[in-house]
Amino acid sequence: MAARELRAVFSRLRRTLKEKGQGATGLTPSQTAVLNRLITDGPASASALAAAERVRPQSMAATLAALEAHGLIARRPDPEDGRRQVVDLSVTGLEWIADSRRAREEWLAQALQQELTEAERATVLAALPLLDRLNRR
Repeated sequence: MAARELRAVFSRLRRTLKEKGQGATGLTPSQTAVLNRLITDGPASASALAAAERVRPQSMAATLAALEAHGLIARRPDPEDGRRQVVDLSVTGLEWIADSRRAREEWLAQALQQELTEAERATVLAALPLLDRLNRR
């Protein structure tokens, strides 16, 4: 029972944080996943991104085209193979990621302040190392 409730709470919190971070850009979850992969793993080819996201190359091409239309990614020739292109975050993409993170953190800080008492916030903070330990399992 505790496992089910914990999973449900974290799923709802994760969904809310995603919504708060996406703002009014209208990006799809797939597009957001690619941006997050680029910030985490660095530049990659379209085929490497497709494999990492477990989608067909054609689907990744559509996702990248939409991100490029938003100005969030840039393509450049692969230094190891000039026939291929490497995809990376543009300056606008980096700014979008930073703004998204800031929006999520601001929402969460405000929610913690407004919805929880000082004692409840202390309880949440005390539980973080335990939850982190579960996550590393």
